[in-house]
Amino acid sequence: MLRYRTGETDDGMSGTEGSFLICSFWLVSALAIVGEVQRARDLMERLLRIASPLGLYAEEFDVATARHLGNFPQASSHLALIEAAGRSSSSSGWRNWA
Repeated sequence: MLRYRTGETDDGMSGTEGSFLICSFWLVSALAIVGEVQRARDLMERLLRIASPLGLYAEEFDVATARHLGNFPQASSHLALIEAAGRSSSSSGWRNWA
């Protein structure tokens, strides 16, 4: 999930930015909370597939190059991952991530 559209906003930085993983995990949590379990499951599956070989996440992820960007590892991304897994695990039909 992008924080904002870089093409439409002059943030003073050159280039583009990746998808912010904390925001993506927050979206999983939000979807689970409002009962959109399948959408939450699908997004969580996609996010779990992009973890580094060590199972770690950076601050951002560039979908065009499939590379982690920014601070690595990023604690905030991991905290949001834990929250998303916890909120989603109480949803009906959620698979066991352990």
